[in-house]
Amino acid sequence: MAEVIKLRAENDQLVRALSSRAVIDQARGMLMALAPCSSERAWGLLVDVSQHCNIKLRDVAAALIATARGELLPERIQRELHRALRRLRDQR
Repeated sequence: MAEVIKLRAENDQLVRALSSRAVIDQARGMLMALAPCSSERAWGLLVDVSQHCNIKLRDVAAALIATARGELLPERIQRELHRALRRLRDQR
């Protein structure tokens, strides 16, 4: 019985990880088109915004994706994303 519980918990964790991965990959694609930049740089932008806003990376990615449905990007994320894009542009 303990093994079944352990396997279910592991399965739930994997499902959440796959779901998060899809959201993050979609946001990376958006940033690659927006910046334009490589996949690695888009990942770095997401990490940078996440760390500066103290918001989980998945939540930053979800907020970015929501803009494609007409939702506004939260001001804090928007501000940090602009700063991160500016830093990226200055590095070129």
